[in-house]
Amino acid sequence: MPYVIITNSDPATLAQREALRPAHIEHLRRHQHLLLAAGGMLEDDGARGNGGVMLLDTEDRAVAEVFLAGDPFQQAGLFTAVRISRWRKAFFNFEALV
Repeated sequence: MPYVIITNSDPATLAQREALRPAHIEHLRRHQHLLLAAGGMLEDDGARGNGGVMLLDTEDRAVAEVFLAGDPFQQAGLFTAVRISRWRKAFFNFEALV
């Protein structure tokens, strides 16, 4: 059963997040073999991010924790809240949207 990582971020850290975004994306690319899906959560107007969701294909919580610990956003302390949870698939469409 996969793990989901849900993060929240403070709008005041937008400049830091933008500066670290290339390193964050590179982290996701380096670990693409683990990712079932990943993407940012946005405010309703779509103008600003307020966190993210990363769905990892692992049965081991420690793998999810190590993945999160290596994320430049996490290392910089930009997340105001993080939740790691098991995820049960009910429906999944393998279509790439981006």
